[in-house]
Amino acid sequence: MPENMKTADKLIIALDTETLKEAECLVKALLPSVRTFKIGMGLFTMYGPDAVRMVCDNGGRVFLDLKFLDIPNTVAHAVKSACGLGVFMLNIHALGGQDMASRAVEAAAASGKKPLLLGVTILTSMDEASVKQVGICGALEDEVVSLAKLSRQAGLDGVVASPKEIHIIRENLGRDFVIVTPGIRPSGSGKDDQKRTMTPGEAVRAGADYIVVGRPVTGSGDPSAAAAGMIKEMEN
Repeated sequence: MPENMKTADKLIIALDTETLKEAECLVKALLPSVRTFKIGMGLFTMYGPDAVRMVCDNGGRVFLDLKFLDIPNTVAHAVKSACGLGVFMLNIHALGGQDMASRAVEAAAASGKKPLLLGVTILTSMDEASVKQVGICGALEDEVVSLAKLSRQAGLDGVVASPKEIHIIRENLGRDFVIVTPGIRPSGSGKDDQKRTMTPGEAVRAGADYIVVGRPVTGSGDPSAAAAGMIKEMEN
């Protein structure tokens, strides 16, 4: 990542709203302090490419968080379509394996509009007990590192990972591997349904390139002030 990237550019706001109008109000309230907005499955399922266009038309950048996981050909087609929308960042599930990830990389490169392409490791809503329930018997950290290494070998730009695994990913994959971190909660707030969390400042100091924040900003009475508070925590 650029060494001179502004602290504010590390903040990604999740547009987990019920309507496109609500999402647009948030985008307009937060720009230009916040540049990047995450569009997830809820908003995209309801509004599709219109949601992406809305952010771009207002001058923002899109992290399209759809976590593609399917057979390689299907994922490659989905990645090609997403790249055509002009998104800044896009993810797939690293659990789909190296062949799927490699085909996604090829599709993104051939699109002519390649975004940052990331592999999702283990969801931040899961802990050691949760991963054992789905048949992953090793240590959670080991699984995250294994998936991060697979992602790099396939040519992905980085991973989406819990803040608790930032340090070990940096140790194993170096500084030039992008880490995007959800599960961020400001000092003194609740965890909601997240299990492996950190504050904004802790995550950035641990080595996160980008942090993703939703409800602590979007659910506040003053989203602009809440985002400013996040940025201040990242700087301290």
